[in-house]
Amino acid sequence: MNPLETYIETEAKQNDFSGVVLAKQYDKETASSCHGYANKSDKRENNIHTRFGIASGCKIFTAIAVCQLVERGLISFESRLSDYLKKVEFPLFSSEITIHQLLTHSSGIPDYFDETIMDDFEELWKTQPMYTLRQLEDFVPMFRNLPMMWTPGERFHYNNAGYIVLGLLVEELSGMSFSDYVELHIFKPCGMEQSGYFTLDALPANCALGYIEEENGSWRSNIYSIPVKGGADGGAFVTAPDMQLFWNGLMNHTLLSPVLTSLLLTPHIHVNGEGYYGYGVWITLREEKVFKFHIMGYDPGVSFRSAIYPASGETVVVLCNTSSGASQIFNLIDKHL
Repeated sequence: MNPLETYIETEAKQNDFSGVVLAKQYDKETASSCHGYANKSDKRENNIHTRFGIASGCKIFTAIAVCQLVERGLISFESRLSDYLKKVEFPLFSSEITIHQLLTHSSGIPDYFDETIMDDFEELWKTQPMYTLRQLEDFVPMFRNLPMMWTPGERFHYNNAGYIVLGLLVEELSGMSFSDYVELHIFKPCGMEQSGYFTLDALPANCALGYIEEENGSWRSNIYSIPVKGGADGGAFVTAPDMQLFWNGLMNHTLLSPVLTSLLLTPHIHVNGEGYYGYGVWITLREEKVFKFHIMGYDPGVSFRSAIYPASGETVVVLCNTSSGASQIFNLIDKHL
């Protein structure tokens, strides 16, 4: 066990971490460890190939799908949403919203779950049963008739509904369901054979159930706390090795041309306290150079962090099947690097 793995092991024990950690420098593994249970009732342990939900961590997949449509000449980043999305109507949306604004969370559209003012994701399902959310159009009634929050392009405001809208655009322009598109055009080219958009009531083998800890120390699974199937704003399942393959595919231009890859990873908009945001990816700069590209996701029973450090060639994946836990491990590795 190397020093980094020793640090991870200590942190994992102290905080009862449940999940998988995988770090590599180019093709050399620098840390790999598995902790806790994928299924607490059966005491089925997490392993390196366990599939975990990653919540909003997969917004980058949506952004790549849109960039692929741009590469095919079907749309541009400055195209207006109203000129291309015809199958679903949003009567109160501005006609000036662009694809770039949706990708950078600056469109000003209303969100169905505003993370800056709402802290209980489970509250949504009291009026909209989570088991009914099986395709992107099922999310639309939750924000279709809400007014604009502000003028398009005015400011950054993290927005889940904006990525649902982008997913609807991918479906309309590609003629495929969003999840089928991502699995065929992103997961398959990268060799991500174990990853997918799985439904909670029909999970394949070796998936980790998400767990929510109660104040009294007891726990329950998250099957009634998140949408039954993930979509364009989050909810895919991946393995740690598959996530490493994803970073390789992105940086090696398997998914996008060098020009489009560069645009995806450009610091398009400043975010107070968080650095910068590209298209579906967070960007941290140091001395005006990119220190890391990183993605994250949090839902009840899900926490996820992953990053690539261009200068050192390091990639880090931390998957966790509890509501928190990934950040502590990730931050430990981040400081070590």
